[in-house]
Amino acid sequence: METSQANLPMEPLIRYITTSLVDEPEEIQIREVDGNETNILELTVAQKDIGKVIGKNGRIAKALRIILQAASIKQGKNTQLEILD
Repeated sequence: METSQANLPMEPLIRYITTSLVDEPEEIQIREVDGNETNILELTVAQKDIGKVIGKNGRIAKALRIILQAASIKQGKNTQLEILD
């Protein structure tokens, strides 16, 4: 039997990936802002972990955004990731 993945929130996906990157996973906060056409996930981590989430030249942040985009397109949504400091 195939399970439907429509309407699954993107927050658990980003939390799971980010938890493995940071030293202080308990400091991860993700807030979802619903818009008319685009949903925005605002990611906040501990100050010392920001570099680990962004990565050299923004490579980790770009990869997170690509994964989020792929998962949200599969659900027929447009979701963007903002990393707040």
